[in-house]
Amino acid sequence: MNPVEGLPYHEWFIELTGYVGDISLIEQNLDKVMQKQNIYYQDLIEGKILRPAKVSLLKPHAFRDYMQSIGKLGGQNKVPRLSNDRKLANELDKFIS
Repeated sequence: MNPVEGLPYHEWFIELTGYVGDISLIEQNLDKVMQKQNIYYQDLIEGKILRPAKVSLLKPHAFRDYMQSIGKLGGQNKVPRLSNDRKLANELDKFIS
């Protein structure tokens, strides 16, 4: 995500059932794991090129409902895992809890 103000960041959309905890703990843990897995990502965070990852929690069944809304529920259709633009993210924004 490349916001109008502030540093760009990776945005993750996660669907959890029954989660009532602090979303910042998920963000912190996700970011730690990403930095361990990818030294380049760690350099970007430490160098203030990127800010830590942001997590948006989705309502239960959000991915299924999204796929149904675009007529691609079932079969071999899958939700994209990565995107370089905001098209999918803007659609998933409708399903944030």
